[in-house]
Amino acid sequence: MSNAYDVIVIGAGPAGYCAAIRCAQLGMSTAVVDEFVYKDGEPALGGTCLNVGCIPSKALLDTSENYHRVTHQLASHGITAQGVELDVKQMIARKDKVVKDLTGGIRQLFKANKIDWLQGHGKLVEPKTVELTRADGSSERYTGQSVVLATGSRSVEIGAAPLDHQKIVNSDGALEFTEVPPRLGVIGAGVIGLEMGSVWSRLGSEVVLLEAQDEFLAPVDRQVARTAQKEFKGQGLDIRLGCRVTGTQINDAVRVSYEDKNGPQELEVDKLIVCVGRRPNTDELCSKEVDLLLDERGFINVDEGCKTNLPDVYAVGDVVRGPMLAHKGQEEGIMVAERIAGKAGHVNYETIPWVIYTDPEIAWVGRTEAQLKKAGIPYNTGVFGFAATGRARAMDQTAGMVKLIAHAETDRLLGAHIVGPQASELIAEAVVTMEFAGSAEDLARTIHAHPTLSEAVHEAALAVGKRAIHKAN
Repeated sequence: MSNAYDVIVIGAGPAGYCAAIRCAQLGMSTAVVDEFVYKDGEPALGGTCLNVGCIPSKALLDTSENYHRVTHQLASHGITAQGVELDVKQMIARKDKVVKDLTGGIRQLFKANKIDWLQGHGKLVEPKTVELTRADGSSERYTGQSVVLATGSRSVEIGAAPLDHQKIVNSDGALEFTEVPPRLGVIGAGVIGLEMGSVWSRLGSEVVLLEAQDEFLAPVDRQVARTAQKEFKGQGLDIRLGCRVTGTQINDAVRVSYEDKNGPQELEVDKLIVCVGRRPNTDELCSKEVDLLLDERGFINVDEGCKTNLPDVYAVGDVVRGPMLAHKGQEEGIMVAERIAGKAGHVNYETIPWVIYTDPEIAWVGRTEAQLKKAGIPYNTGVFGFAATGRARAMDQTAGMVKLIAHAETDRLLGAHIVGPQASELIAEAVVTMEFAGSAEDLARTIHAHPTLSEAVHEAALAVGKRAIHKAN
C-alpha cells in the first residue's frame, strides 16, 4: 500500500464516502481515514448516519409504527389480534442487522472502487499531509494532492443534564434501550427529539418533551407546524414549550428541574434523552500549525465550492455551514470530487429537502411564508388536505396537507411544505420542480395517477391558481 494518494478523505460518513467513491470513479487514487468503531468493537464505515443516526432511528421508527398499527389502528380494517407482544431485544437486533448490512455494503463499494480504508484517527498535520493514529497507538503519515475533511458531528451535551449513559443518554443511547421505559423525558423537541419520542411513545412510554423555544418547530411553515403539533398531542406526546432545563438528579429515577413561564418546575422520568443539537467534529482534526480557519462555533470556513483557506483542502458535510443533513453532505462530497477532477461540480442549497420521520411525516423545501413576507416577495399559496384524497382515505391516514408557495408574478415554485403520509417521498416532486425552475402551473398540468397520495401535490398546485378540483376554492 502506497503512502501517497491523489485524494485523502478524513471521515467515512455520507459526505466522506460519497466523495471518495466519486473521486475513485474519476480515476483518482483515493484513501479514506476513519476511526468509527461500532458497539461490537468492529470498525465500521458509514459514520454517524449509518451506524447511530439516520438508519438505525428509521429502523426503530418502522418497527414501532408496525407495532402501534397492530395494537391500535387495524381494528377499523376488520383486523384484530390477540396476545401481541413486543420483543425489544429482537427489535434492537433487527436494527443492528439493518445497520450491518448497509455498512457492509459501503465496505464492498470501497473494494469495488479500489479505495483504501485506513482505520484510525486522521489529523491534518500539513496542508497535504494526514497523520493516521491507530487504535494501538502507532502512527503513520500519508500525503494527498488534495484532502477532503468530512468528520461529521456529535451530539451537544449540556451541563444541566450530564450523561451517565444509563438513565441520561443522548440520541445514540436512545437507540439501545433494552426495555420500554414507563416514563421518558426528552430535552429538545426538534427533529431527533420528536423521532425518538415517537418511537418509544408508540411502544408504550409516557413521553414528555421539554423544548426551550417558545415556538414549536420554528423553522417549519407555521400552518404545517400547528397541524403536526395537534396530531402529536392527539397521540399522547406531551410537548412543553418555553422550558429551560436547569438541573437533573439521578436516584431510582431521573428528576429534571426546569423553568417555564410559570416559574420553577420538576419532572420525574425513568429515562432522559438529551437532544439539543449537534456540533462539528473539528476539535482534533488539525495541528495548530496548519492554521485551518474555523468560525466561533467550530465550523470550517469554506467558499461556495467547499474549499477551505488551505490550498487543495476541502471540507464537506456537518463540519461546514448549512443544514446538518446526510444528503446535503453527500452532494457536497460529490461536488468536491468533481471539482478536484476539474469538472463543474455544484450544489443548489435552495433545493435541499428536510424531513422529520414522525407519523405524520413532515417534509419541506425552499422558503416559508414568513421568510417571503420578511423579504417582501409577493406569493400565492395552494393548500390541499390528504383527507380529500381517495388513497389517504383508503389507507386510513388522512391527517395533514400539502402546501405549495409560488411567486405571485412568475408562478415559480418557491417552497413546498408537507405534513402527512409519505411526506418524505412526496417532497421529491417539489424538489425536482424547483431544481428545474418550474412553476405551480407545471405541477398542475402534470398528470398524476389516481388514486395516489401524490394527487394532493397536484391539487395543491391547482389550488395556487384557485382551481383545485376536489376542494372549494
